Parts: sequence; C-alpha cells; structure tokens
Amino acid sequence: MNNGPDLFKSQRLDMVSGQIASRGVRDQRVLEAMRTIPRHLFVPAEYQPVAYSDGPLPIGEGQTISQPYIVALMSEQLALRGDEMVLEVGTGSGYQAAVLACLARQVHTIERHAALAGRAREVLAGLGLVNVQVHLGDGSAGLPAYAPYQGILVTAAAPRLPRPLLEQLAEQGRLVLPVGGWLGQTLETWQRRGDNFDRRQVLPVAFVPLRGKHGWQEDG
Repeated sequence: MNNGPDLFKSQRLDMVSGQIASRGVRDQRVLEAMRTIPRHLFVPAEYQPVAYSDGPLPIGEGQTISQPYIVALMSEQLALRGDEMVLEVGTGSGYQAAVLACLARQVHTIERHAALAGRAREVLAGLGLVNVQVHLGDGSAGLPAYAPYQGILVTAAAPRLPRPLLEQLAEQGRLVLPVGGWLGQTLETWQRRGDNFDRRQVLPVAFVPLRGKHGWQEDG
C-alpha cells in the first residue's frame, strides 16, 4: 500500500497522455484536473486496480463512472474559465464533480440515489473540495434555487432535451448532455444566445438513462 500513491500517479499521467490528450482534448486546465483528481478514490475498492483503464466502471445502484476520455471531453465542451457557477446532473461517484471543481468557482451536483450522494459527499470532502455541494433530488428538473448556471453538464442520457435545464442556463452558458435512446445517444452541446440556442452534435456515446420527470420514467 505504501507504493500505491506513486503507482496511481503514474497511471493518472499515462491516462491523460494516452487516453485523453492523444484523442484531441487540448484544454490545459482540463488536462491538469484529470492529472490531479485521484480517480481510484471514486470507485469501489475491488475496481481500484483498474480505475485508470480506458472505459466506464460500475459504482453501484446500476450506475457507472464514465470513461476518463468522456469526462475530459464533456468538461472541455463547457469551456470554463474558473469563475462560473456550474450544475452537474447525475453525481454518481462524484468524480466528474471533482474535475469540474478544479475548473469552476462553484459546482452544484444533484443525484437521485441517496447512497451514491452520501459516498460522493464523503470523498469530495476528504479531498478538501469545498466548492462542491451535493444535492439529493430529480436532476432532470435541474436545480432552480441556484440558477442561472454558466455551465450545465448531464451525465445520463435523456430521451429529449429537458426544457428546465435550458431555462436555467445563463446567457452564453453551455449545456452538455447525451440525447437519444436506450442503445446509444449523441453527445450534444447547447449554447444560449438570448431566447435562442445553438446546438452542436459532438460524437456518439452510450450512457445510463436519465431518470425523472423530464427524463426516462421508471416504467419506461
């Protein structure tokens, strides 16, 4: 165990160079966040040896921690400078929120599973990330109490764009989310320009479904 931190640091650096930068992620702040945040702390103990592998991993409650490249890519799509208020929908393990905490002024993240929210709070607090607040609730409806947000990132797939998220987006703010069916989706970036929104399709992805009033219904 004494050699663990050095081993994980080496794996983090290899992850960034081999899986992320090599695929076109160029934002240096994003790359540094990915080098810094200890991904292995956000996965169950049995998966820590493969925490830096090139793929998603189960974290319980039928949820996953996303592939490192996708975490970095979605973070880059927000184009954060460091002074933003950001909303994450789908806390999961808390890893994406930790990365965002390195990039934004304040991160609010919302999770529907109490057990996952509780574990994420513990890990984030243990890392001293005081600019992240974990909420329990229906993320498909957003979190209007702290709106507007300069960035909104959704880590689960919606059948269609949840309208409340667009309404909570600040002027020039960006919304990044996967949209599509059960078997596959397209990662999309939306940017607000007054009452209009510019949409850009980024690449095909596969995420767990976004559950809630404005996502997939429980019996869907």
